[in-house]
Amino acid sequence: MKIFGLTGGIGMGKSTADQLLRERGVAVVDTDTLARQIVEPGQTALAEIQTLFGKEMLASDGRLRRDELARRVFADATARKQLEDILHPRIRTLWLAQVDAWRAEGRPVAVVVIPLLFETNTASHFDATICVACSAATQQQRLLARGWSAEQIEQRISAQWPVEKKMALADFVVWTEGSMDVHAAQLERILKNSRAAPIKHC
Repeated sequence: MKIFGLTGGIGMGKSTADQLLRERGVAVVDTDTLARQIVEPGQTALAEIQTLFGKEMLASDGRLRRDELARRVFADATARKQLEDILHPRIRTLWLAQVDAWRAEGRPVAVVVIPLLFETNTASHFDATICVACSAATQQQRLLARGWSAEQIEQRISAQWPVEKKMALADFVVWTEGSMDVHAAQLERILKNSRAAPIKHC
């Protein structure tokens, strides 16, 4: 089985790539989805977050106030590191288990979407890495369309490595400025090449 790690800057097309890959029958796991699952009520990660950051992180129904937590950690690098120490080991355990399950099923190819793939030193787990990217202007437009303020955008971008660094480290780059068809064609070319020849390990 060929295993790809997919990353990219925030707002640069990771979710779209996820959707396009699934539509083509590729097994995909998104670590952002796993991150939401492990902070559901009753999960130990949620209890640790409450202990570390305070009861005000929980809503009246016991669910995590994600916007409030984001406000706290993106304004404080130390707090963000503390949160990552809670979440990242659990997330990695889950996606590694999913990859093992797909391997047991005989899946030919799988993709793990990890926004902080290079920042968390996980590239060695994959046969190859893909970085989705776009211009800074397009990224800004996409994030503004989410309703984020300029301050929120700057905080989130600065919490990741520059996309140019990720592009330089990745085995493949998918440029997402064009249409969905162009985006899909780039992914299909990568998958086709992966089936035709062995991929080097990172």
